[in-house]
Amino acid sequence: MRVLGIDPGSRITGYGIVDQVGNRLVHVDNGAVFTDAHRDFAVRLQRIYRGLSEVIEQYRPDAMAVENIFFATNVQSALKLGQARGAAIVAGVNAGLPVFEYTALQVKQAVVGHGRAAKDQVQKMLKVLLALPEVAQEDASDALAVAVCHIHSAKLNAVRRPAK
Repeated sequence: MRVLGIDPGSRITGYGIVDQVGNRLVHVDNGAVFTDAHRDFAVRLQRIYRGLSEVIEQYRPDAMAVENIFFATNVQSALKLGQARGAAIVAGVNAGLPVFEYTALQVKQAVVGHGRAAKDQVQKMLKVLLALPEVAQEDASDALAVAVCHIHSAKLNAVRRPAK
């Protein structure tokens, strides 16, 4: 199973691709889609959609897992983040992928073993789990964690439906 993990953001949307081979996790790629903060917001959303569509076309994942954000510092930030998540989700759905959503608590629990883990703990654990040569860039690391969370949750997901 190949999973595309997404850490959505209106300026930087991280992605991480992880394969499950037997009971091993294999790092395929990670990176980010960067948008220009000085451009119209609609153009930035288009950049996220197109960038992720290219990643999907190149790597052909079996599923997409997206971090579900429920906290933001202000209303405007929350709205923009929600729209960036929407652009990412539409890229997956348009490619025919099942899309799953996980909270930060679920992601940290799946990767580190407890939901209150610090960001650097998650990054260090990913380095070990995926045999990375170095800690991935922050947004890409978060996306890899979401992919790993989905793989660890796959049996549970078989009995529940993907997000609509």
